[in-house]
Amino acid sequence: MASLQFLGATQCVTGSKYLLEADGSKLMIDCGLFQGEKELRLRNWNPLPVRARDIDFVALTHGHIDHTGYLPRLVNEGFRGRVHATHGTADMLGVVLPDSGHLQEEEAEFANRKGYSKHHPALPLYTEDDARRALAQVRGHDYDETIRLNDALTIRFVPAGHILGSSFIIVEVTERGRDPFRIVFSGDLGRFDEPILKDPTLLESTDYLLVESTYGNRVHEDHDPKERLAEIINKTVKRGGKVVIPAFAIGRTQLLVYYIHELEAEGRIPSIPVIVDSPMASATTKLYIKHTEDHDEDMRRAAELHRNPLMTKKFRFVDSAMESREICESDEPMVVISASGMANGGRILHHLAAALPDPKNTVVFVGYQAEGTRGRRLLSGEKEIKIHGEMIPVVAHVEKMGSLSAHADSDEVMRWLGSFKTPPKTLFIVHGEPEAQAAIRERIHRDLHWHTEVPRYEQKFQL
Repeated sequence: MASLQFLGATQCVTGSKYLLEADGSKLMIDCGLFQGEKELRLRNWNPLPVRARDIDFVALTHGHIDHTGYLPRLVNEGFRGRVHATHGTADMLGVVLPDSGHLQEEEAEFANRKGYSKHHPALPLYTEDDARRALAQVRGHDYDETIRLNDALTIRFVPAGHILGSSFIIVEVTERGRDPFRIVFSGDLGRFDEPILKDPTLLESTDYLLVESTYGNRVHEDHDPKERLAEIINKTVKRGGKVVIPAFAIGRTQLLVYYIHELEAEGRIPSIPVIVDSPMASATTKLYIKHTEDHDEDMRRAAELHRNPLMTKKFRFVDSAMESREICESDEPMVVISASGMANGGRILHHLAAALPDPKNTVVFVGYQAEGTRGRRLLSGEKEIKIHGEMIPVVAHVEKMGSLSAHADSDEVMRWLGSFKTPPKTLFIVHGEPEAQAAIRERIHRDLHWHTEVPRYEQKFQL
C-alpha cells in the first residue's frame, strides 16, 4: 500500500520534504533545507530515515532553498535518480544551488577566521562544487506535460503563482490491485491578482492534498503596496538615509523593482539609485525576463513592446564584493535590495550592520520571517542584534510590508481550496507554524467540513 512520510515543513515553514512510496518506488517531493532556530538547522545534518540511494526520483515545486537546498547533500549521500522540475525552476536551480554552496563555504570560512563558531573547524553542509554536480541530474519540463516516471507514478506541473517556475505537482499513483488515485502537492501557494506572474491554477479534484499554511492565521494588509513603499522611500530620502530591504533574490526582489519602476514613472518618488546587491538576484531577474510562459498579461504586453518593467532610471546590479562594500560605506540616499530575505546570511548582513546604527535609515521586511531568524527578532523590537559575532545597536527605523508576501494568506488559501468541487479524502496541512496551522484547520473544518491532518516530523500515513 502506498504511503506518504513527512520529512520536513511539519509545524514549521522550512525543510520541505515529502516521501511518497508506491509499488516499491520512492518519489521525494521537494528537497529543502531547514532554516531558522538551531534545533531546526541541526536537522540538515541528521541522516534521513531512508537511504538516499534508495530514492528513485525527486520532483520540485519551485526553486526556493527551503524546498530545494538539501538536494546537493542528498546527491552526496548517494541519490542517483532524476530530479524533475519546470523549466523555470530548473534554470533557477543553476543559480540558487551553487550560490547556497558558496555561501555556506564563505560563512564557514568567516566563522573559522573570526572564531565565533562552536565547531572547530566550522564546515559547510555542502560546497559550490557539490551543488554543481547535483545539477547534472535535473531535468526541466513544460507546464501541463505528463511525465511518466514508471508504471506506478506519473507527475504533472501546473502554475502556482508563487515565484518564477513555481508549480503544484499532481501525482497520479497506479498500484497493482488498486484503483488509481491522485495526490496534489501545493508547494508554496501564490497570490491572486499579483503583477508579473500568472495566478495560481484552480483545480477541481484530488484524493489527497497537501496545502501550505504559512499565513494560515492572518490576512495580508489591505492597502496598496505601492502607496506604502512610496511613503517609506520618501520619508527616508527626506531624512537623507538609505532604504535597506532584505528580500529573497527570487520573486520579492523582482516585484519590488517592478513597483519602484512604476512609482518612479508616475513621479511619486524621486529618481534615486536602486541597487540590487546579489549576484543571484541579478541572474534570476534575467530568468524572469526569459521565461515568458510564467508571465501574466501585463508582463507579456510589456515584453512585446520591448519595455523592461524590472529596471529603473538609476538601477544597478552589484556583483562584486568590492562594489558591495562601497555601497555599504556610501551615505547617498538610495534603495538597497539584498538577500537573504530572512537576514540569515549573505550580503544583507553587511548592509544591516552598516545601516542599523543610524536613525536616518530604514530597514524594510517584505516577506515571511520564520521563528529564530534575525528578521523575526528585528521585527519583534530587539534593540541589539548579533551579526558576524558582534552586537549591532538597532537605531534605524524597522518596517514591515506584509502585503508584499509571495504566500497566499488565509483568505486566499480558502479561495483556492474552494475551487475543488469534491473534498479530498485527507487534506494535510503543512509548511506553517503551529498557530497558523491550527487557525486554517479550524476555518477548513468550519467552512468546508473536510478531514484534515497536521503531520508531525517523520510521521508516515498509509494512503
